[in-house]
Amino acid sequence: MHSAPLPTIALLGDDRGHTSHRELNALVPQLRDELGVRALWVPTDSSFDVTDFDGVWLTPGSPYQSDDAVYDALRIVREEEIPFLGTCGGMQYAVVSYLREVLGVTATHAESDGEADDNAVASLACSLYGEVRTVVPIAGTQFSTWCSEPFSGMHFCNYAPTAAAIAVLQSAGVVVGARAADAGAEVLEFPSETFFVTSMFQPHIGARAGAPIHPLIRAFSAAALATG
Repeated sequence: MHSAPLPTIALLGDDRGHTSHRELNALVPQLRDELGVRALWVPTDSSFDVTDFDGVWLTPGSPYQSDDAVYDALRIVREEEIPFLGTCGGMQYAVVSYLREVLGVTATHAESDGEADDNAVASLACSLYGEVRTVVPIAGTQFSTWCSEPFSGMHFCNYAPTAAAIAVLQSAGVVVGARAADAGAEVLEFPSETFFVTSMFQPHIGARAGAPIHPLIRAFSAAALATG
């Protein structure tokens, strides 16, 4: 008798061997063994259908090999209510996509589109590449039910959503779930019937050292399990 296949998460992104990507690769067997979720890399320049997956994690590492494919995937994820997690670059692209596609706001990304007045994602005044910040959950948010106490979050970011972009998102019902000094909005919770959450910090860092799976990843995996 064959066992049922495991729910599958797409690690949408391009494995370039960066520190963040090596940490993700170390996390994959932990997801399978501890949470019962299979995670597969899905290169952005490959032929793929995000509806084939029970969850989509837009990984760090922007610009992507195919930014167009990423924006198409984000649209489909929203339309089909596929559980979604976006970290670092994944957060940045999710912000630009939501502003453009849902709110009808002109929005660009300074890294991939060039610096302009309509940048919704701009370069940080002080780079957070390789930097740790204390992430403070905001009481009453969804994120605070998974992480109630401040914690150290690792970053590999040179870009982040602007304060103006965050304000527009908040006015449309997007919730800031956590903040950190000089990092702005650390977590964004987008309106969704399933799960649509993004973070500046990278919750998978520490996997190679055997760190416990971060509560944010556990919550995302639970949503994918519920879908599967």
